Amino acid sequence: MALAITAYGTKVLRKVCDEITKDYDGLEALIDNMWETMYEAGGVGLAAPQVNKAIRLFTVDTVQVFEGMNDEDKEDLFEDEEPIKETFINAQIIGESEEVWAENEGCLSLPDINGEVERPWAIEIEYVDRNFKKHKRTFTGYNARVIQHEYDHTEGILYVDHLSGISKRLIKGKLNKIAEGKVSARYRMRFAK
Repeated sequence: MALAITAYGTKVLRKVCDEITKDYDGLEALIDNMWETMYEAGGVGLAAPQVNKAIRLFTVDTVQVFEGMNDEDKEDLFEDEEPIKETFINAQIIGESEEVWAENEGCLSLPDINGEVERPWAIEIEYVDRNFKKHKRTFTGYNARVIQHEYDHTEGILYVDHLSGISKRLIKGKLNKIAEGKVSARYRMRFAK
């Protein structure tokens, strides 16, 4: 079942999220619903705060983007790394590269707003998957970018927090409209009350 996506201005998007255990009530259904929500909204990632849950959980699917890229973009953004389709639970980024790169980002919680964000090219992350199997992996390029974006959500950070001062000023009016519920999206949204 597709869930409503929490809009900018809602308090849950600014919370540092809690870790969960495998007996978290309704976890399997929540994960399934998050995947459905992400696909229905046209996203490549979705974090639990975006469906009004302050827990350390997010989904990422870069396979769909990879399949639509030309060969040059695949080589530039993925290098030799395979695209991923993964559920991340209780993730902790434990390392990042000094090399950074800037790319345009958007967010389902902030419809119709984009901005250029600088992020590390590579990250090392520890997490458990939906079966609570432990992983410690390094991701690079596009995979790393999407993971960092979703991970930020579990830390109460939005991509707009990374924008330059002038970029933030340029979108301030749009952010206010979203917070006031004066925006529409092609998917269901939950606005602050």
